[in-house]
Amino acid sequence: MDRNNLAIATISWARDAQEENLLRASLTQLAGLNILVFITDGGSQSSFLDFLRSFPHFTILNPRGKGVWAQARTSVLAAAATEASFILYTEPDKQLFFRDFLPNFLSAAPLAESTGVVLASRSAAGFATFPTFQQNTETTINACCAEIMGPAVDYTYGPFLMNHQLAPYLNRVQEDIGWGWRPYVFGLAHRLGYHVVPYEANFICPPDQRTDSAVERIYRMRQLTQNIQGLVLSTTVALD
Repeated sequence: MDRNNLAIATISWARDAQEENLLRASLTQLAGLNILVFITDGGSQSSFLDFLRSFPHFTILNPRGKGVWAQARTSVLAAAATEASFILYTEPDKQLFFRDFLPNFLSAAPLAESTGVVLASRSAAGFATFPTFQQNTETTINACCAEIMGPAVDYTYGPFLMNHQLAPYLNRVQEDIGWGWRPYVFGLAHRLGYHVVPYEANFICPPDQRTDSAVERIYRMRQLTQNIQGLVLSTTVALD
């Protein structure tokens, strides 16, 4: 694809030294693409924000509201305000994806006016590397997405390309949707007649992110609720 026709939207919040080190490494990898990146930060220390500002094609934004949805919406709408026809949304900690897969993902993406979303989708082997409880909740989300959109693929890995024509509909989403904004976009694209296309590869869980805990399982339950909420909203939101 023409990378001049692409903008990247992401979020950040370095809550401790370990997370800051991860995000520094990951976002340095992303910066190597030399594409406009819009990052909305949730409250990191000034040293990390100065690091982000050191990349000339990074724009650092403040969210209008609290939570992941406020951050994501701010970044996506800023990216959509450029002349880019497609927006890549990604979480900021996808270092392996940025290093090993993102260039091919962008090159292979079938971008046309009829393309609404291109999903980075995990293969069965890649999906199996994630914590068991996360697999359970995301299997449920994927099944619900397939019920609405058809293809039985992985909708929950994270990164995806979206047609900029979908961006205005983000203003119709309630503040409590959280991570549900992603399947909202997918379902809305399908409802509007755009194609939702998977790009499957062996996207694995980084070894240092495979631990499980009671706190993590509650977090995944909350994500499950939000994703179902967003998917259902995509079938009922007014389109006029």
